Amino acid sequence: MDVQETSKLLDEELYSRQLYVLGLPAMERIQGAKVLLSGLQGLGAEIAKNLVLMGIGSLTLHDPHPTCWSDLAAQFFLSEQDLGRSRAEASQELLAKLNGAVQVCIHKGDITEDLLLHFQVVVLTALKLEEQLKVGSFCHKHGICFLVADTRGLVGQLFCDFGENFTVQEPTEAEPLTAAIQHISQGSPGILTLREQADAHHFHNGDLVTFSGIEGMVELNNCAPWPLRVREDGTLEIEDTSTFSRYLRGGVITEVKKSKTVSHEPLDVALLQPRVVAQSSQEVHRAHCLHQAFRALHKFQELSGRRPQPWDPVDTEMVVDLARALEPLKGTEGEPLEEQLDEALVRTVALSSAGSLSPMAAMLGAVAAQEVLKAISRKFMPLDQWLYFDALDCLPEDGESFPNPEDYAPRLKAEVAAEAAHRLNSDLLVTPLPYQLDPTTEHIYGDNFFSSVDGVAAALDSFQARRYVAARCTHYLKPLLEAGTKGTWGSACVFVPHLTEGYRAPASAAASEDTSYPICTVRHFPSTAEHTLQWARDEFEGLFRLFAETINRHQQALTPPADLDGPQMLNLLQVVLGVLRERPQTWRDCVVWALGHWQLRFHYGIEQLLRHFPPDKVLEDGTPFWSGPKQCPQPLEFDASQDMHLLFVLAAANLYAQMHGLPGSQDQTALKDLLQLLPLPDPQYLAPIFASDLELTLASAEFGPERLKKLHEALETWRMGAPLKPLMFEKDDDSNFHVDFVVAAASLRAQNYGIPPANRAKSKQIVGRIIPAIATTTAAVAGLVCLELYKVVGGPRPLTAFRHSYLHLAENYFSRWVPSAPAIQKFHDLKWTCWDRLEVPAGQPMRTLESLLAHLQELHELRVRMLLHGPALLYSAGWSPEKRAHHLSLSRTAAEHPTSVLASHTRSQASPVPSGAGQESCQAECCACPCRSPRQACQLLFELQQERCGEGREGRPAEPLPSARLSGSSLSVAPAAAAATAPTSGSPAPPLGAAANGAGTGLMWPRPLGPAGWETRRPLPTPQQPWGGGAEQGPRAGQCPASESSKSWAVELTPNSLQDSGQAASLR
Repeated sequence: MDVQETSKLLDEELYSRQLYVLGLPAMERIQGAKVLLSGLQGLGAEIAKNLVLMGIGSLTLHDPHPTCWSDLAAQFFLSEQDLGRSRAEASQELLAKLNGAVQVCIHKGDITEDLLLHFQVVVLTALKLEEQLKVGSFCHKHGICFLVADTRGLVGQLFCDFGENFTVQEPTEAEPLTAAIQHISQGSPGILTLREQADAHHFHNGDLVTFSGIEGMVELNNCAPWPLRVREDGTLEIEDTSTFSRYLRGGVITEVKKSKTVSHEPLDVALLQPRVVAQSSQEVHRAHCLHQAFRALHKFQELSGRRPQPWDPVDTEMVVDLARALEPLKGTEGEPLEEQLDEALVRTVALSSAGSLSPMAAMLGAVAAQEVLKAISRKFMPLDQWLYFDALDCLPEDGESFPNPEDYAPRLKAEVAAEAAHRLNSDLLVTPLPYQLDPTTEHIYGDNFFSSVDGVAAALDSFQARRYVAARCTHYLKPLLEAGTKGTWGSACVFVPHLTEGYRAPASAAASEDTSYPICTVRHFPSTAEHTLQWARDEFEGLFRLFAETINRHQQALTPPADLDGPQMLNLLQVVLGVLRERPQTWRDCVVWALGHWQLRFHYGIEQLLRHFPPDKVLEDGTPFWSGPKQCPQPLEFDASQDMHLLFVLAAANLYAQMHGLPGSQDQTALKDLLQLLPLPDPQYLAPIFASDLELTLASAEFGPERLKKLHEALETWRMGAPLKPLMFEKDDDSNFHVDFVVAAASLRAQNYGIPPANRAKSKQIVGRIIPAIATTTAAVAGLVCLELYKVVGGPRPLTAFRHSYLHLAENYFSRWVPSAPAIQKFHDLKWTCWDRLEVPAGQPMRTLESLLAHLQELHELRVRMLLHGPALLYSAGWSPEKRAHHLSLSRTAAEHPTSVLASHTRSQASPVPSGAGQESCQAECCACPCRSPRQACQLLFELQQERCGEGREGRPAEPLPSARLSGSSLSVAPAAAAATAPTSGSPAPPLGAAANGAGTGLMWPRPLGPAGWETRRPLPTPQQPWGGGAEQGPRAGQCPASESSKSWAVELTPNSLQDSGQAASLR
């Protein structure tokens, strides 16, 4: 064994996502750690893979046993060529290739005490209990963190012993709380007021905080942590400030996380007094029974010299007998636990204990590797002390038969993953598809594609994408395995047609993807680092992308654009031209522009804002204008010796050069010298800034012929040059100056307003919307998904066989539960769920709209009152008889290409139905915009005002139901009261989507095309619970809060090759 000292710089680009989870100090400790791992079967390989990817300093492998055929089932580093070689030697080369920064060594001898002293963490897998006790006792005595991990079939075990006094420096994953300070009084105690009073509720009595960025009462800056006490009025009480300087402005408080001390028992004690991780008393009892099952399996191996044979009833009963004879478990105080042994559970464990499954190895290996990181980094609470995980629900249900006992160039992720999977299993057929799965690629991922797959496994990084893929699976009746991670959080869910509920994204999580800030706050009154970063990101877009695109469009136009917004366009031109007033020709020109823009944004622009809103401005009620979250800004003075000043000019000049096709420079020394020679620009050459919407309105009113001429002259200066290159923001290339510009601009903006800036890593995460990721959570969730895959492909299973899973590795939280059944909707004698459909024959040679509506009315007693195509009205019962007759004769071809039938209408004449209009305003019912693809044109949507036809014939009034309107991206629902005023002959259409209280709009994903024929789909959700909403809000999707007899249907027409005889369509 050769373990060298590790001392190297951290590759922040390699570990970028991981750094957002662990932080730099923890990563530096991990990089210097030495770990011993004994046992390289499937579980050991998973642990090793995770540790190498995480970047530990060195990993020593110990497993002298030769590779055998059974190892190939779950050990992905081994192949047939490795049969006979020791598992450690066969795995070393591939493990080392995962991360060249990690030393992967082999120890070929026995595990001795001298060997153990070289490591901070020791992990044992697949070792006999006798060896575990020996190594565990020595590690506990010498302060070496010790772990045992094992899997037996569908059951896994993990044990942690980090010693009697293990200090956890950061117990939780949550970021320390920060809040901006509004005022601090001089007194004993001092009273601290926060800018946002709501922030005070996040703090608790006894919390420790530090202070920074305070002007005036500077004695508090960088002092030792102070305790807080939360007062009833929302202010915070701190220690004595009576002798300190008077508070002036600015500053933030930052929470200091409190460390915790953990005490672990050695393995020999913990075997009889197990402390298990469980969420309920039932789980505790099950974990204790699994604990006894593992003890019995060890005893069986000690007596027989082997493990139980798979599905062998004799061996199984021997294990059960051994479990009965074990010494009873004790509580934490040594008291006997009076628990009944679940012999059926022990029997099931023993029957399948010989198996080695990769999903189980992935799950347990991920958790074990996470515990190793906790031991090294002292970040997050370790397990206390046993974890048992089982997936016995993967086994067949009772009554069913059991089995008998017998290169570095950039490449597409799909291609790389396909090759990697094929290397692991050469018999696996993997087809990489490089096309994004969204509405624009439905010609690729259409009927033929989904007909060729049995299900979908998805690991998408946005809820918008998740909802879309889930909708496609619902449409094609395909099972969906859905997984997601964020840092140490993870989830795995399964959705099976007709068996489970459909996918619904949490409303709060989905809404967080679209977080936005008021424009006035971002532009003029920022109060948080997030505001400054949004402003900087907007700067990048406006300067280097939108401007270039606008100029390029003007260059291509034959005449000056007639639809320009004069003041804003001129303002944009002046900002981008800056002090140059012409296109740059050299690198020096770009530096001159960047320096001028620095002066515009961080000095002159702030001075101009303060002229409009002076520091002493007072509102009519006597309140200072600059109070509360509005922090009064201060102009900055340019200083090339300050890092952020120089970085801004360097990044801005390079981006300006890139946009104009000029060479840039990374030489900061030369840039400093050049800046010494350049005078600061005269304010008269800088662009005007409209400090308020009112000023911009006045400028628009005064934008007469002279200013329009000036605008056109400015645009003409760009006609002679080559087209500009719009820059698309790219966060993952640290050499392109994109992130540099945003970080520098946001930091300078924060200095203007006295806001503590975010560091580069945090800025990159916020602006790039980077989801923190860590290998351990990813591996665990992958294992959980594969466990559900066993059930999906194994044939029909009852609902109780499936599991949703949720975990939080940082806090040792694991939960699995049975999915809910789909909600059943009822309307008189009709019942349906989100998975159901009604078949509608396509007709011969092709079905007309009239025949379709007649079929729905005759067979299903559904009377269609309105038909829409996107926003356009194609049919309404309120039309004149002549108009209805004309449209009822539409066939599939006419419906797909309305312009061929209604040629007199043009796009400019089309007037789509407004969502809140109370009159029939659609004269151009075709509305077949040229921008629509043929497949999009196929998608017709009904609006139904349902009636029970039989009741109508008997003279009773038709039952009013909620009317609803679906379009390509939105859904509106009106209650029965509004729908009761449904259009009668000659009357206007009802307000589409207009609820009585003004509410009733929710989001809906675009509807994909279905099998050949006309298709109607799915009951409508209610305003309280639109599709994609969280389970915590309102009733289930599709469930109306009104009476059960008041329901609405969404009907979607998707004509596909209706002229073919024998074709069928579905009504869902």
